[in-house]
Amino acid sequence: MATILITGGTGTVGRRLTTLLLEKGYSVIVMGRGGASNRTSVTKNQAKLSYAKWDIDAQTIDESAIKAADYIIHLAGAGVADQRWSAERKKEIANSRINSCALIVKALSSIPNQVKAVVSASAIGWYGPDESADLPSHGFTEEANPFPDFLGNTCKSWEESIAPVASLGKRLVILRTGIVLSNAGGALVEFKKPLLFKTAAILGSGNQMISWIHEDDLCNQYIYAIENENMNGVYNAVAPNPVSNKTLTIALAKKLSGSFYIPFYVPAFVLKIVLGEMSIEVLKSATVSSNKIMQAGYNFQYPTIDAALEQLC
Repeated sequence: MATILITGGTGTVGRRLTTLLLEKGYSVIVMGRGGASNRTSVTKNQAKLSYAKWDIDAQTIDESAIKAADYIIHLAGAGVADQRWSAERKKEIANSRINSCALIVKALSSIPNQVKAVVSASAIGWYGPDESADLPSHGFTEEANPFPDFLGNTCKSWEESIAPVASLGKRLVILRTGIVLSNAGGALVEFKKPLLFKTAAILGSGNQMISWIHEDDLCNQYIYAIENENMNGVYNAVAPNPVSNKTLTIALAKKLSGSFYIPFYVPAFVLKIVLGEMSIEVLKSATVSSNKIMQAGYNFQYPTIDAALEQLC
């Protein structure tokens, strides 16, 4: 089986993807700042799991890992929702993506390698709110222009930074990822917190559309992109049935608390005070189309929010 090099392999998605790849028989190299000291909790098939080190700031990388890899899955990047968006944090979010892509391009152009394809993360932050002019009737498609705000500009620079690998003769696939639902971290964990107190927190009006994806569907799309040579270019990694914030919150409450919960609305002005500029994304309605990846032959394991929450809860 092939060897897959994963950057960002210690994150929520990276850990799950590593497990799924090992279960399928792939060898996996996890690239991180700590190398072997940055171990994940993966225990199965450890013989096929190894670690390598890079330094994005210094633009250095373990050459042996590049030489050993057949494919690269690039997930690395500072968490968008981990902290308030100060000027310094926004710079870190953008640079962690742009500079890591530059290091991959540099490595593939200077180190002898057998890499056949690079599958890189991006995000649906590329798109604007639903009321923008680029929105077709069935949701944003991959042809839409990047929205001229912080995340739109960041995603544009992110994708432009990894694009040169295509000129090196490598197949390039970019997955613009929606809100990932996982018990290991991210949005779902935050949605669950108020339910510990039997309250369902609906954000703003609750009408904003959330383009989400179950973590296993996302991970399987990375694997699908590796295994299907016809995949090339940009694909939206979102489930085919986006839902409103209110629908998701109430569905989650019913799964976890039955009928014993109290719904309440968190006003937009409160979110703006607490989250600052990041509240724009929390309150933004973005309906994103999954048609292209389905036309490429991918079948969703969890196409509806009920199916996803049934498994996750």
